[in-house]
Amino acid sequence: MTSINTNPLRILIADDQLLTREGLKVIVEAGGDLEVVGTAKNGAEAYEWVKKLEPDLVLMDVRMPVMDGISSLKLIKKEYPHIVVLILTTFVEDEYIVEGLANGASGYLLKDMGGARLVASIHDAVAGQFVLQGIVAEKLAARLRASGLESVPVHLYVPPTMPQLTEREEEVARLLIQGYSNRDIGRRLHISDGTVRNYVSLIYSKLGVSSRGKAIVRLTQLLGS
Repeated sequence: MTSINTNPLRILIADDQLLTREGLKVIVEAGGDLEVVGTAKNGAEAYEWVKKLEPDLVLMDVRMPVMDGISSLKLIKKEYPHIVVLILTTFVEDEYIVEGLANGASGYLLKDMGGARLVASIHDAVAGQFVLQGIVAEKLAARLRASGLESVPVHLYVPPTMPQLTEREEEVARLLIQGYSNRDIGRRLHISDGTVRNYVSLIYSKLGVSSRGKAIVRLTQLLGS
């Protein structure tokens, strides 16, 4: 009989605000199968905790004293490429977005998102999905439209031509842009999870992408936020 791994996902939180760290710890651990194994008040401390704890995922703020989140991200991904880093911040400047994604972040989230969405995003990121909120994807898409390949990560570059989507595909696509999971999309559109997966696969095929993050960027250009 095959055993099932029920070990919780181990999370490190890096944020310079004590109340934010404590609040995030409560929200994350309310997910049931998530455990906060440490907290850090700056990027340097986050890097040191990663070396000691090797968590599954780091929730990383951007602006912090001593060492900022982007610099910490670079160090972590260089030495521990298997550790997932999600940026969680209040800042939506496109420089931060591009720098974070170019240096290995698995997503860019804003602190005004709901707790359930944050927990779902953590699970998605650990499962290998790329996580972007709608407003972040919109900012990134605007940067891509205004910039050449020299100023954006090559793997995020999007050609200008866009495919036509059916009415139902567009409904699914708009919910994708807003960051909903396949299950939530199914509930909202009253269709099964399997049907949602089929529509998402069709959308990926039409867009010529293989990840949720790249799909969100392209769909934001096509449909808007």
